Amino acid sequence: MTLDWHKLSTYSLRDRPSKVTLADFSQPFTGEENISTFIDKLPDILGGRDLKEIVDRTSRAFAADRLILMGMGAHVIKVGLAPALIPLLERQILQGIAMNGAGIIHDFEIAFAGKTSEDVGAVLGQGNFGMARETGQYLNEAIKKGAENGWGLGYAVGHYINHARLPHRDQSIVAACHRLDIPLTVHVAIGTDIIHMHPDADGAAIGAASMKDFRTFCELVARLEQGVYFNVGSAVVLPEVFLKALSLVHNLGHQVQELTTVAIDFIRQYRVMENVVKRPTMKSGKGFYLVGQHEILLPLLIAGILAHIDAPADKE
Repeated sequence: MTLDWHKLSTYSLRDRPSKVTLADFSQPFTGEENISTFIDKLPDILGGRDLKEIVDRTSRAFAADRLILMGMGAHVIKVGLAPALIPLLERQILQGIAMNGAGIIHDFEIAFAGKTSEDVGAVLGQGNFGMARETGQYLNEAIKKGAENGWGLGYAVGHYINHARLPHRDQSIVAACHRLDIPLTVHVAIGTDIIHMHPDADGAAIGAASMKDFRTFCELVARLEQGVYFNVGSAVVLPEVFLKALSLVHNLGHQVQELTTVAIDFIRQYRVMENVVKRPTMKSGKGFYLVGQHEILLPLLIAGILAHIDAPADKE
């Protein structure tokens, strides 16, 4: 069969619906932009559009006195973002933080020694990976004391950092939460963290303190109606914890609708996409996924939120 190409049906480009127009393009940059005008000039397309909407939704949630929580992997601390996050805690914009077990390790090492993140490949063969004495001893002591007192793991470590007056505690997210009485929960998978290799490790204490934190986290999630939940740099543990907490509070009759969820990571992760971005917002609300380096994206997002919150009312 020979096709008659001259009979092809066409239409005018002017009449065709299009997903991108000149109105969506970025605006020229002059080098004199503040953070608000810089974000405003980003393309209103894909990630640029999402960033603008995340800033707006977070700012409106704060203005409406809705809860804003963040789950974070330890990489957020390792790339030096504590100074960017602590002001959000001090201003009560961020009202709760959840970490995995590695989070308290890097946070403690910064507070104690002003440095963290060892070269694993260089020392693994000698059996020296994870063997820093103070990290294992002091964190396990703090956890055991916390369990004895009925404290959560995050509170126990924050209490230790502040009461021991560690020299760089002003750079500690865990210490800031303790000082400001903001819940910081730590969700541990036994065997994943270097402090579990040390003789001071007490599985019962770790489990009891982390279980206390899971229940605290569930109480926070129960208040997330019309709020915002960020998952930054945790691919497995915190997305799973968040999903279970959400199911539990729904089971107990709490409504968590019209929720905004925001994931930030280097690549799109399966559990993050399903458990944070998609499933919690299927019936109402909206989920976002920003892909890129934490040390660039998170400061940009934080600066945009602060600028939006602090903008004069007549400029909104």
